[in-house]
Amino acid sequence: MASIYIETFGCQMNEADSQYIADRAASAGYGIVPKAEDANVVVLNTCTVRDNAERRAYGRMGHFNMLKKGNPGLKVVVTGCLAEQDHDRMKKLAHIDAVFGTKELVQLGDTLVSWRSGFEDTEITEERALLLPMGGSADCIADAFSHLRAFVTVQRGCSYYCTFCIVPHVRGRFDHRPIDVIVGEARQHIAAGSREIMLVGQTVNSYRDPATGADFGDLCHAVAELPGLERLTFISPHPKDFTEKIIANLAEIPQLNPRIHLPLQSGSDPILRRMNRKYTMEQFHEKVDFIHRYLPQWAITTDIIVGFPGETDDDFQSTLDYVQTGVFANAFMFIYSVRRGTPAARWEQIPSGVAHERFALLLDAQNAVVRSYHDRKIGSTVRALIQGPSRKDPSKLSAKTLDNVTVIAPMPPDYATDLYASEPWLDISVETAHVWGCTGTILRRADRYADEGNPVERPMVDLLAVG
Repeated sequence: MASIYIETFGCQMNEADSQYIADRAASAGYGIVPKAEDANVVVLNTCTVRDNAERRAYGRMGHFNMLKKGNPGLKVVVTGCLAEQDHDRMKKLAHIDAVFGTKELVQLGDTLVSWRSGFEDTEITEERALLLPMGGSADCIADAFSHLRAFVTVQRGCSYYCTFCIVPHVRGRFDHRPIDVIVGEARQHIAAGSREIMLVGQTVNSYRDPATGADFGDLCHAVAELPGLERLTFISPHPKDFTEKIIANLAEIPQLNPRIHLPLQSGSDPILRRMNRKYTMEQFHEKVDFIHRYLPQWAITTDIIVGFPGETDDDFQSTLDYVQTGVFANAFMFIYSVRRGTPAARWEQIPSGVAHERFALLLDAQNAVVRSYHDRKIGSTVRALIQGPSRKDPSKLSAKTLDNVTVIAPMPPDYATDLYASEPWLDISVETAHVWGCTGTILRRADRYADEGNPVERPMVDLLAVG
C-alpha cells in the first residue's frame, strides 16, 4: 500500500490543514504511517510564527534529504506558512519534490492523487528497512480515540496585521467559509463519532458569513443545533471582535466548553499600539467584564509576548501586574521572536538577557496562578474526554477536562481500547494538582457527555501488602 508520513509544526490551523491532507491521501489509497522511513511521501507542514519553528523546519528538511539519499523514490513535500514565505528558496532544494503554499492545499491533494499510481503496493524493501530512524512526531495517525475530537476550519487568513505577525503575509486576508459548508462539515464529524467539535480560525470570532453576514455567535448557534453535538469549542479569537452580543450568544449555548482564549499579548497600552492590536487595556478589561457577567464559570486563557521592541521596565511591569491579578487560568508565553517581513523586525530589539529575565519573572507569576487554579480541583470529580494512554506512562490514561486541563489517572483493570473509545467520557476524582495539570482516579466512564456513566472496575487491594 502506498504510504504517507505527515509532520506538523505550528498552530491549530496547521493541524487542521494536516488533517485535510491526510483525508485526501486516505481517499486516494494511501496509508498514514508513524515513521518517515516507512513512507512513499513525506509531508512537512511548517510554521513561521517564531524563529525556533522556522529553524526546526529547515533542520527536518535536512533530515529528509538524508532519507531521500537512501530511498531515491521518496517524494518530499513542504507546505504551510514557511513554505508560503520561502517558496522560491525551497524549490531550489534538490531533494524537495514539491512546495505548496497555504492557499494551495487542493493542489497538494491533487498531486498526491497523481503520484499514487507510481508507488507499488509492495512491502518495505530491504534497502528501505536499513534506513536510519528519522525520529519526529507523526500527525494524523488514526487510533481508536482520534475521531473523538474534530477540527472544522471557519476562516483562513487574517486582516489585522499585528506588527509582530507574519500570518496575513503568508495566509492572506480574511476568507470566511460559507456557514452552510461549516455546519455540513461539523455534521459529518458528528456522524463519524466526534464528541467535541473545535471551530478553528486565525481570528475565529471575526467570522462573517459571506452571503448572510451572520457573525460568530450566529455560527456557534447554528452548529449547536446539530443533532448529536455533545461539546463545542473554538480557537483562536481576537479581543477586538468579542462584542457583548457575541458573548451573550455564547452564554445561550449549553454545549460550549467553559474556556475562552483571550490573547492579551501585552498589558501596556503603548506596547499594544506598537503591536497594532486595535484595543486598549480599558477595552480588554471590558471584554473580561463581559465574560465574567455572562459566563462567570468560564476559564480565561491567553497569549503574552515578552521583550517586544520598545518594551520598557514600566511596560513589562504593567503586564506582570495584570497577570498577578489571577485573571488567566493559563497562558502561552513567549519571548518576542523577529519575523522576516514584519514591521517589528526593523525596530531596535530588546537585549536578549533583559527579555529572558522578564520572561522568567512572568513565568513564575503565571505558574503560581495556574497551580492555584488546578489546586481548586482537588477533591472534586471532573468529567473529561479521553485522549488515550499517557505518552510518558502507558500504564496511565490521559484526558482533557472541559476547561482544557490535562488529567492523568491509572488505567483501570477493565481498560480495553474499544470499550473506552465507545465510552470516552471519564469521571475522575482529582487528588493532586501540578502546573501542567492534575492526577486522580477514574470512577466512571460514559458513552455520552450527558449520561450518568458506568462504574469502572477498581484495582484489587492486596491486604497483606497494606498490612
